[in-house]
Amino acid sequence: MNIVYSRDGTAIAYDKIGSGFPLILVDGALCSRTNGPNGPLAILLQQYFAVITYDRRGRGDSGDTKPYEIERGVEDLSALIEEAGGSAFVYGISSGAALALEAAKRLPSIRKLALYEAPFVVDNTRAPVPVAYLEQMEGHLSNERRGAAVKQFMRKGVGLPAFVVAMMPLMPAWKKLKSVAHTLPYDTILTVEHQRGTASTLSRWSSVTVPVLVGVGGKSPAWMRNAMQSLARSLPSARLQTLEGQTHIIKPSAITPVLKRFFEEATIV
Repeated sequence: MNIVYSRDGTAIAYDKIGSGFPLILVDGALCSRTNGPNGPLAILLQQYFAVITYDRRGRGDSGDTKPYEIERGVEDLSALIEEAGGSAFVYGISSGAALALEAAKRLPSIRKLALYEAPFVVDNTRAPVPVAYLEQMEGHLSNERRGAAVKQFMRKGVGLPAFVVAMMPLMPAWKKLKSVAHTLPYDTILTVEHQRGTASTLSRWSSVTVPVLVGVGGKSPAWMRNAMQSLARSLPSARLQTLEGQTHIIKPSAITPVLKRFFEEATIV
């Protein structure tokens, strides 16, 4: 484990494996460098790139200076890029894709960007996230109802069926999910304005001109596929790629060749 310090002094824990041009992997909600899809993905990608996985603030071994703002997450990524040599490729999954987009909007040090299934809701193919979603989430957490916060995220944010959410406390991973529940508002702040059922808010990132790959699973629900199509259209230099047979829980072996191909097309200046 290594430590880099963000602009506000927060310690950000990271691991680096492999060699080559730096590639930073950004986790989605409730995941960390030791718990989630990016750890196994890094192992597969290390033969092509110097792969960095890190604990987003508030998770794992990273610090959690309050209050959280989107800019803090961008500054964390900026510190990692500087530590890696001053420029990098970035891959973000789920809410990590939203953070990566924000970073690419502000950081010219990001040379190329790959995104997988940012959880946006741009039409009526699923219910939008409730207006009071963030306030309800913060209410659960302020009253130490971590389990309720996770359930709200899974039911109203992810859109899982009620019976699935009801069974989650019986899962072995439930304790780990609750341990990072306090970071769910951070993911919500990143995404909630783009989960209201309209695509117009995606113009926020129209200034992101670096090459972008927008990935979506062929077996993912219509609302997700529609959202990623809209996102790709809203970015000046983006292309959409559907990974057949995949869902939001993307298999590392499925996306590794896609990322390799995309990032190796880049011209390093």
